[in-house]
Amino acid sequence: MQPVRGIIMMILAMSVFVVMSALVKAADRIPAGEALFFRAATGLPFIAGWLLMRGTLARDLATKNWKAHAWRGLFGTAGMGLTFTGLKLLPLPEVTALQFATPILIVILAALLLGERLRLIRLSAVGVGLLGVVLIMWPRLDLSDTSSQGTLGVMVMLGSALSAAFAQIFIKSMAGGERTIAIVFYFSLTATVASLLTIPWGWVMPTPTEFALLLSAGALGAVGQLMLTGAYRHADASVLAPFTYVSIVWSLLIGYLVFAELPTMPMLAGALLVMGSGVAIVLRERQLGLRRTAQRKLGAKQNW
Repeated sequence: MQPVRGIIMMILAMSVFVVMSALVKAADRIPAGEALFFRAATGLPFIAGWLLMRGTLARDLATKNWKAHAWRGLFGTAGMGLTFTGLKLLPLPEVTALQFATPILIVILAALLLGERLRLIRLSAVGVGLLGVVLIMWPRLDLSDTSSQGTLGVMVMLGSALSAAFAQIFIKSMAGGERTIAIVFYFSLTATVASLLTIPWGWVMPTPTEFALLLSAGALGAVGQLMLTGAYRHADASVLAPFTYVSIVWSLLIGYLVFAELPTMPMLAGALLVMGSGVAIVLRERQLGLRRTAQRKLGAKQNW
């Protein structure tokens, strides 16, 4: 492994993803489903081309688990579509911060669906993270008018985080049996097809500027996904986890400079709690992983 290279690739991937989101937000007139189509369809040739250059297209895309790919693709598509909707309703920094509720929800779903134990430290981190989510969304909530833009935006982003968490649960279920690049490719394929179902809800003809924004977003999304894949190949998730939060910094800068969006104190405080919770969960997972490895080695020695 090459941790430094992995860290650099993670920082680049997170930066690229924020720019991608900003491009989608800039094309505000384009419906979320249409933006999703450009994001997914543009990415497919990049991924296929990369595999062709490596000469591993057939091998890397081979799969025996179409059902899991389909479910992962559907939940991932829902998550991305809802995120693109959220970008129309909320400031970029808040959308980015609420996306980090996903790791917290993954812990809860893994306990409910995969039978993973929810220990005290992990449970405490989840509680802190959920408090952070409440802080971020509280100023936007108007329970007396659930159709208000702020309330709708918060609910959409919570739906996005939950969908992404379900997608990650299916990825967990495929761990060890499916190549990462195959998961990425079939997600893009599913999203491309599923996004076409939104045509009756009013796609529009993009202007040349909007077309350029959407194509750029799609290309950056694909490049970012490949960088993300490479990052996890060169470094452990526990090493990379803190660097995923560079996206918060970029979203604050872009939100202020491009969209004149000022972060609120509750949003900043909530984001810090969510980030701290996420790092604590990953570090705890690493600690438990090291402990299990040590126990296996000890057991092997005793058996020998």
